Amino acid sequence: MSEHDYTAQRAETRAEYAELRDGPGLPEFADVDYFLIPDTKKDWAPLADALAKEGYDCEWVEDDEESDEPYLVATLYEQIISADGIWLGEEVATRIALEHGFQPDGWGLLGDEDDE
Repeated sequence: MSEHDYTAQRAETRAEYAELRDGPGLPEFADVDYFLIPDTKKDWAPLADALAKEGYDCEWVEDDEESDEPYLVATLYEQIISADGIWLGEEVATRIALEHGFQPDGWGLLGDEDDE
């Protein structure tokens, strides 16, 4: 297995953040979801436990209209939204996920429109 390219992942996060900031705009605070997919049929509970120790709330998604495969959503609530803030949470989630046989698969925001 090759080494994970954190530099490329960070650049992708910064680019997506800039696109959202310059397009529809971003809230000041939001819940940030990090999506993690298993390399194979892995037990997700040990990953969820490890992420929970770092402050993430985790949910296993078995059936989703947008994905053919199950995945884990790791959420950090009420985060200050910035490129660096999103990346810090993503980097921690990625490092833990890789240790448990999961790969990062992006992030998303859930914010309260009143916060904007």
